[in-house]
Amino acid sequence: SNKPRKKKKKRKTKKNSAGETVEDNELEDIDSLLERIEDPRLAPQSQGGVPADSRPLLYVEHRNLNPENELKRYFGARAVLGDQRPRQRQRQYIRSMWLTAPKNTWPRYSKTGITMQLLDTRRGVQHFTFEHHREYQQVQFKFLDAVESMDPNNIVLLLQMNPYHVDSLLQLSDVCRMQEDQEMARDLIERALYSLECAFHPVFSLTSGTCRLDYRRPENRAFFLALFKHLMFLEKRGCPRTALEFCKLILSLDPENDPLCVLLLIDFLSLRAREYTFLTRLFQEWESHRNLSQLPNFAFSVPLAYFFLSQQEERPELERGQARERAARLLQLALIMFPSVLMPLLDHCSVQPDARVASHPFFGLNAQISQSPALNQLTSLYVGRTHALWKDPAVMAWLEPHVHEVLRMVDAQDTLVQEAEHKRKIRYQSAPRNIYRHIILSEMKEATAALPLEVTSQPVMGFDPLPPLDSIVSYTRPERTSHPSNESTLSLFFRSLLPNFNLQGDMRHDGDDEAGAAQDLNQGVNRLMAAMRDMLANIQFQEPPRDDNPEGDGDWD
Repeated sequence: SNKPRKKKKKRKTKKNSAGETVEDNELEDIDSLLERIEDPRLAPQSQGGVPADSRPLLYVEHRNLNPENELKRYFGARAVLGDQRPRQRQRQYIRSMWLTAPKNTWPRYSKTGITMQLLDTRRGVQHFTFEHHREYQQVQFKFLDAVESMDPNNIVLLLQMNPYHVDSLLQLSDVCRMQEDQEMARDLIERALYSLECAFHPVFSLTSGTCRLDYRRPENRAFFLALFKHLMFLEKRGCPRTALEFCKLILSLDPENDPLCVLLLIDFLSLRAREYTFLTRLFQEWESHRNLSQLPNFAFSVPLAYFFLSQQEERPELERGQARERAARLLQLALIMFPSVLMPLLDHCSVQPDARVASHPFFGLNAQISQSPALNQLTSLYVGRTHALWKDPAVMAWLEPHVHEVLRMVDAQDTLVQEAEHKRKIRYQSAPRNIYRHIILSEMKEATAALPLEVTSQPVMGFDPLPPLDSIVSYTRPERTSHPSNESTLSLFFRSLLPNFNLQGDMRHDGDDEAGAAQDLNQGVNRLMAAMRDMLANIQFQEPPRDDNPEGDGDWD
């Protein structure tokens, strides 16, 4: 019974002699322990130093959503933050967010009328949806009127009254980007993300990968589009790791349907961020049920990722050898399946192929002409987006022998070549709507030029490009009063004075049009005369005080 007392007395003495050191050390130990738990580098690792696949594939880390953390790794905290710290102490309290950092230059935030509701939970997956309250719906109707006016100034006026209306921010961001005001365009997208994050449901989680949003609901589309536009700005800003995290977030919101088809982009961001292990793991886990190898971007990017893994000297020789073998096998399969990629890729890299490759019909112009328009869109998108990753001389040196090996297989009439040609003819007949939506949002000129006429001929709005054909509409825009085009000039004149006037009368539903034509005409004339009498009776004149006739029957023109 005395032992605990002695220990307690010792700790107390130590604390008294050193002030608060014991308590501070304990707090530091807790903080360091939490950091060790959250640090992915200290997570359980498999052989070869590769992190074990203990976390979900689409797990999102909060710290990787902040581009400043990535820029600090590149340039240091002092270069990124500069003199921001002293200012932050003096500024007023602003709510801390995960998706974006609020700025002092933004208008004061107040509730916009957007909320998020939990619809249901199925098999451990939670389905949410954004909802627009009545006041937000009225602003949405005004926004649609502003869009139809084709005048961006009307959207600016609407934003002055409603500074956090999301669709207005998205649309005006596109206008600023077209006018090459990238800073303002990016700022408007961040403000839209801030507005949506303020409406999150308390249970909604960005990191779990188990929260879903249905793109068919118009209220949810703004969140998808704001995330996509934000990651495009991040990639151009030189933050591919942060952009990859946002890409994973978009995919986790609806991994089955992938409404913005970010699978066409996630491989490029993984390679740029040097997250080769993530890309190969995604391919291994999803290939069986998603057929990722049938997409040209995965067919070429995955072997490229294995090649980069084989070049990492810190890995054991056995792992590097296995990566080289997988890279060689997958690259040859990609060249056999998509021969039309090689020549445009070499052209973008300013590489002249040798005589055998240039003259062989398998990789020649016929390979591009004979493929379907849908496949041409996918290959053009991949080449235009990722050709810079293939410019490395080491990559070109690795590519060359495999091209010659594929030509040998073609000349030998290998069954793999014939099977690939058969698959190309059967598949890729038409692209799904989400691929068209992705190409429009990506704005890759190589792929946009290959879009079909039915897509390019219809108007595309930045706040809702190519809406789904099976949309789930919760509220509709009230119909404007439409007037028959066969009204007379006199009828239109009186309608402008008396909105309730209707010369045509009520529509007849008995089908006896001819018998009631004369009666309708008489009713219309009578209604017109009654309207004229009503108009004349309601006209008031500003007469001098000396007016002797209170009935007001003086002459007027």
